[in-house]
Amino acid sequence: MQAERLCTGYGLIEGPVWDDDRGLLFSDVVHGGVFCLNKDGDISTIFEHRRGIGGMCLHRDGGMIVSGRNIAFKSFAGGDSVTVLDNNPEKNCVGFNDLVADRRGRIYAGSLGSSPVFDDGLPPTAGQLFLIELDGSARAIADDVRLTNGLGFSPDGKTLYHSDSRQQTVFKYAVNDDGTVGPKQTFCKTERGVPDGLVVDETGQVLVALAAGGHGVAVYAPDATEAGFIEIDLPMCTSVCFGDADLKTLFIVSGSDGAGSDRAGSIYRTSWPHAGLPVGVAAVPTG
Repeated sequence: MQAERLCTGYGLIEGPVWDDDRGLLFSDVVHGGVFCLNKDGDISTIFEHRRGIGGMCLHRDGGMIVSGRNIAFKSFAGGDSVTVLDNNPEKNCVGFNDLVADRRGRIYAGSLGSSPVFDDGLPPTAGQLFLIELDGSARAIADDVRLTNGLGFSPDGKTLYHSDSRQQTVFKYAVNDDGTVGPKQTFCKTERGVPDGLVVDETGQVLVALAAGGHGVAVYAPDATEAGFIEIDLPMCTSVCFGDADLKTLFIVSGSDGAGSDRAGSIYRTSWPHAGLPVGVAAVPTG
């Protein structure tokens, strides 16, 4: 299966999120900003200037939770960003990457011990997996995350999948009722590239974007056997999400690495036989 290219011209596209009212929301990690590709194919700017956004989700208060140097709320109505969880370099947390909200509106976000994109002068350092509760409190619930990336839940919400790019592995955790997780277990190891963003469909298949030469999205059955592959024509496949009213359109995004240009990041689209799981909407305090 091969996907069609919808648009190009970005540095490193990440964090794709489908919004029924707007369309496909996405970030450019390198050059900054959050943008929207609407249902007519037009692109507009939603938020300007913030670089480093690797993960995003919608918030019930009419805005988005975004990652980067911190976890922050940005309102669609404008105004200042509200910090939800700040970094802590003294404890090996220089920022955050991918994030996801669960059905209750809690946020799971992976921290970065060093930046994989920007030169911060730090050696590769492991981060943690954080849980932000509905009262705004936050705690680390898993350690030794070498390079945090995609996060997604199984259809029953009882398993959390988590890409660790530096370990070339998608891990899984059993999720407890209080939001904490059990011991980390290996779900699959990728072969074509390193695992980046991921989503889960209604059948429990896990679709994993493969960066660093992966050229597309690997599809894994719930038992971790590889069940398919969706190809794109750029090597740096960074993330994936479901969209449209029936959640059967698959959007795939990429970066520019290996393309011969620093503005080659693109968005692709293909149809999928199964609906994607509805993404969680954050409900953590924003002020």
